Amino acid sequence: MQEKIGYLKKEERKKILLLCDDIRVHSGVGTMAKEIVLATAHRYNWVNLGAAVQHKEEGTIIDLSEDTAKETGIEDPSVKIYPCTGYGDPFKLRKLLKEEKPDAIFIFTDPRYWVWLFDMEREVRSKIPIMYLNIWDNFPAPMYNRPYYESVDLLMAISKQTKLINELVLGEVAEEKIIKYVPHGVNEKYFFPITEKYEDWDKFVEFKNEVFKGKDIQYVVFFNSRNIHRKKVEDLILAYRFFCDNIGEEAAKKCALIMHTQVVDQNGTDLAAVKEALCDPSYVNVFFSAERLNTAQMNLLYNLADVTVLPSANEGWGLSLTESMMAGTMIIANVTGGMQDQMRFSKDGKWAELTKDFPSNHRGTIKECGEWAVPVFPSNLSIVGSPQTPYIFDDRCSPEDLALTIEKVYNMTPEEREAKGEAGRKWVLSEEAMMTATNMGKNVIAAIDETFEKFQPRGKYDLIKVGSLDKNYIKHKLSKYSYE
Repeated sequence: MQEKIGYLKKEERKKILLLCDDIRVHSGVGTMAKEIVLATAHRYNWVNLGAAVQHKEEGTIIDLSEDTAKETGIEDPSVKIYPCTGYGDPFKLRKLLKEEKPDAIFIFTDPRYWVWLFDMEREVRSKIPIMYLNIWDNFPAPMYNRPYYESVDLLMAISKQTKLINELVLGEVAEEKIIKYVPHGVNEKYFFPITEKYEDWDKFVEFKNEVFKGKDIQYVVFFNSRNIHRKKVEDLILAYRFFCDNIGEEAAKKCALIMHTQVVDQNGTDLAAVKEALCDPSYVNVFFSAERLNTAQMNLLYNLADVTVLPSANEGWGLSLTESMMAGTMIIANVTGGMQDQMRFSKDGKWAELTKDFPSNHRGTIKECGEWAVPVFPSNLSIVGSPQTPYIFDDRCSPEDLALTIEKVYNMTPEEREAKGEAGRKWVLSEEAMMTATNMGKNVIAAIDETFEKFQPRGKYDLIKVGSLDKNYIKHKLSKYSYE
């Protein structure tokens, strides 16, 4: 594997301190952070301050170098984890800086988890750069994030919308920053279509029978994400009930909604209670999958599905959609955030670019998209916020519209759905999409290397108070967001 492009010997590599979820954790951030590490372990040595709500291994040091070598084929990777309850503090960081002597800090999650880091950015950036992979932004342009964006040397954005917002928020300062589009990338080794030629086809059939408890299910809608309010999980159950009523009870008996999520979550709701209130079990089949599954098992679920649905009112990316496409399964998604990228809205055959005059396609200005995707355009717009994030748009699609979209896919033949799913897999594997783990690694390496090349140690740095900004800073056309 030493022929890997850009390979450097262990002692020649830069060391990067990664601040994010523990890369062994099966969260969206943890999963993608692991893929970044694996895809770049030939180029950099990694140290992960690995966060968890209550980390049982805090105080230990986990060496993943041997495991990384087995998984990547690289003989001399260096990957370590310092488990941490919560997201750390200045004392832990200073200790790591002293002991590990990293060449850069890489932040991967919401910057508000690392407020203490930005409070000491002068101290850090006087020696090494801070790099930030921005997982989510929405309109109105979040000017409250400007101090964070100005305090880093590299901004990587997972979606075209997030990249545009980064530029709008920074204004003229954007010209001085390194800002790159780095979409999430899925490992094609783990997610792939399963056909009758699959060597474990009998096990797949057995798995299917186990999931459906012997019922004759011929159409499957799949949801794989957290049970939190912004995902609109309860709305999906309502939409599925509408769909069942639309097609009639006898047809509905052969359909199913599989929800791989926590049934009860304090940040969401009690989905079992929602199901009981809305769904007549005599013809509305809703199955919950709450156990932690490995990637092979998740691939089985994606292959059971005819379509994967994600109705989130706001979403940085929507990793389950990418995994679904990689598995050759169609997607239905609300048109907001990074989910727009995965649907590939096109103008004159070309992937449409977002600009300050066209900041989002959530209003349905462009209808044409990839044949693997069936979009649901939001029916209303709402402002939500908190003291830390005072305002952000919720792009909400109606359960009625979602039900009709599910029915649209239902009315396709199995052959049509399979062909469209294959088209999705082909596209997500393409160089245009850049949505494989390999391409994500290439993009990250290019961005990091450019940052190292251009980095100049900083002197005193004054954070800008949002309240002092010129009120003419909003340059995008907010009128685009009005609904008729």
